Amino acid sequence: MDKNELKYIQSFAQKKHWIQESVYLIEGPKLLEEALKSNIEIKKIYATRDWLGSNDIGDIEFEEVDDIMLPRLSQLQTANQVLALVYKKEITSADYSKQLTLVLDGIQDPGNLGTIIRTADWFGIHHIIVSEDTASVYNPKVIQSTMGSCFRVRVQVVNIEQVIAQHKLPIIGTLLSGNSIYEQVIPVNGFLVIGNESKGIRPGIQSLITHPVSIPKFGKAESLNAAVATGIVLSKWKMQ
Repeated sequence: MDKNELKYIQSFAQKKHWIQESVYLIEGPKLLEEALKSNIEIKKIYATRDWLGSNDIGDIEFEEVDDIMLPRLSQLQTANQVLALVYKKEITSADYSKQLTLVLDGIQDPGNLGTIIRTADWFGIHHIIVSEDTASVYNPKVIQSTMGSCFRVRVQVVNIEQVIAQHKLPIIGTLLSGNSIYEQVIPVNGFLVIGNESKGIRPGIQSLITHPVSIPKFGKAESLNAAVATGIVLSKWKMQ
């Protein structure tokens, strides 16, 4: 591996590279296993001899790296056998009328976003639209915390207020003043809005909500994590 290729891979630690480039970085056996099972296009794999010897990668370009080079390429605290550059998929708008679409309004924490994507995948949500100030799905921390769900769930950056306003569909939003999630019927199709971790859903979008819901508190915790709240609402939606 020459110095230019090494520097290029290391550059994915910087936001401008995982925003601008046509590829992004994934790391570890679990993510590579999920990528190989999906229809994602892999540009190149960098892996140890042991990993390459026990995995079928077909005709994908690869380079064997040793235990000295792997940590230099990796962004993990402990490098884990394999990493790869994969191509971003072009995300097109969905038919919102035939599904429940998750709407993320300003989710800032990469771990939260990754967990929400993974939770959406668990409950069969295929499309998420996010505001421009939401953390990037290509942030390595987001990719890592999805555990492979990023290959199955489409995440699209849009003007979320404009999109949900122009579709005459139910809009579910998590608000402190909403009806109890245990008493509210959640529409099968429409939009489910999850707000910023500290500020909640911004006022312009709150005014569009047709089905405000809340998660009753039984203990003394000050608040719920955004990803946990998402899971509770989606669980209620599936139970119906």
